[in-house]
Amino acid sequence: MAGAVSTTDTRTAPRSPIAALLGKPEVGALIGAVAICVLFLSVAPAFRGLANVGTILYQSSAIGIMAVPVALLMIGGEFDLSAGVAVTSSALAASMLAWEFNFNVWVGVLLALAVALAVGFANGWLLHHTRLPSFLVTLGTYFVLQGANLAVPRLIDNNVTSPKIDDMAGFDSAHAVFASSHTFFKSGSFEGITINISVLFWVVLTVVAAVVLTRTRAGNWIFAAGGDAEAARASGVPVVRTKIGLFLFVGFCAWLLGMHTLLNFATVQSNQGVGNEFIYIIAAVVGGCLLTGGFGSVIGASIGALIYGMTNLGITYAGWNVDWLKTFLGIMLVLATLINMWVRRQAERR
Repeated sequence: MAGAVSTTDTRTAPRSPIAALLGKPEVGALIGAVAICVLFLSVAPAFRGLANVGTILYQSSAIGIMAVPVALLMIGGEFDLSAGVAVTSSALAASMLAWEFNFNVWVGVLLALAVALAVGFANGWLLHHTRLPSFLVTLGTYFVLQGANLAVPRLIDNNVTSPKIDDMAGFDSAHAVFASSHTFFKSGSFEGITINISVLFWVVLTVVAAVVLTRTRAGNWIFAAGGDAEAARASGVPVVRTKIGLFLFVGFCAWLLGMHTLLNFATVQSNQGVGNEFIYIIAAVVGGCLLTGGFGSVIGASIGALIYGMTNLGITYAGWNVDWLKTFLGIMLVLATLINMWVRRQAERR
């Protein structure tokens, strides 16, 4: 009948496979990772060696371990600008406490965990009680920790480097847990691929965080708190508890990376970690996290960390000036933000 009106409700129509693919936050990062890998494979012959896989993964894990919790926090609508120096604070706390009080290294490790969690809790508590933006709260924490990282070692030992603890009780077992490495596929002239345990930490954190974010009620709370905190609170979402939990997770991961850094080198510099918080945020944004919260992927953030690892090594192997690395990261941040916005619009149109 010519005048018939269609009763089909397009709002309930199934999404096309392309729309479903474009709706995934990590798609842009995956495309970028493939493009960067192809670029350096073509321009840097040394990049093609299989033995470099371990080096790329190790450099990526040093960013990825923190990019995962930072991504979760951004999805929850908040930032943590103290994440970089918090890693160094954890390492210094473990080292200085064990050295000054002649503790077993494991005691220093556990006390450092308490310090890291206290910093994370303080960030979340201050955010809730002051109603200040997390940018300002964690910027203040950043300066407090950076100053303490420099002042405390100078006050105690008049040095900006923590004392070496490799001859202290408990170091060997702690090193095995936090900083050991294993070589795979070694045969004949091939040196094999050396994988540091930090890569395992990174993978486990990514998998666990991805499952929590996409398969649990807590994940729904994170998305809701980041999308519209007031509406989420009205719907019964424990917004305050959720955000404090996210800051605690950032503190835990800062401790984990700090222990790896300390036990891998037996010492740590007071000024380490300054500026890394921006690299963590870049990895999260490249991975599909919106700066406005409520959308993102921890898998994408880990791919963003992998992009950093490939770029850092690829620029060196290609013989390019490494001073351009930060410039590249800035360009990548802007492009990733634009691509993520475009991908979302395309997905919504379909």
